[in-house]
Amino acid sequence: MAEFPVTGRTRLKRLPQRAVYDRDEVYAILDEGFLCHVGFVAEGQPFVIPTGYARRDNELLIHGSAASRMLRNLAEGIEVCVTVTLVDGLVLAKSAFHHSMNYRSVMMLGTATLVTGAAEKMDALRRFTEHIVPGRWDEVRQPTESELKQTSVLKLPLETVSAKVRKGPEVDDEDDLGLGVWAGVVPLRTMAGPSQPEGFDVARLKRFRK
Repeated sequence: MAEFPVTGRTRLKRLPQRAVYDRDEVYAILDEGFLCHVGFVAEGQPFVIPTGYARRDNELLIHGSAASRMLRNLAEGIEVCVTVTLVDGLVLAKSAFHHSMNYRSVMMLGTATLVTGAAEKMDALRRFTEHIVPGRWDEVRQPTESELKQTSVLKLPLETVSAKVRKGPEVDDEDDLGLGVWAGVVPLRTMAGPSQPEGFDVARLKRFRK
């Protein structure tokens, strides 16, 4: 299927012209991002937790500590809402009301399940590592049995999914066009800075770990 099905839960009601259901475009957004926010209800309280993720075909893999309250609760089959957002620019209009952002976001709904098979779990951890830096998995030490026990992986089928995208210039009211105020788009992008050499500030790192 080229597109995710449009349902009552994924149909955009606010600015529906920004809706995107194309699978390739959704996958591209997920593959570019690194951080997702997982929303769920546990013990009668709502939580939203930021965490790393990776995509495997039509599944989202969520990664974290086995002691995490989020992963313990989600593993029991709690409904979850996961979002990923990329901000591409600040849209500055001539009026405060029309200020906005250019962005690409994906919302995913469903029930996440725990990855229990050793081979599947190792594959998921490889995908997390490769998502951060392609080729890194083959360069580093593989997880030990103890590290595998300390790590939980959940998988969420990408079935109830929608994306929302805003791109383009500012939109001003006709009456504001003559105002002597600068308007336009300030592009934003995530880029890597200079890498820190091995052993960088080891003393500070040791204090942090304590």
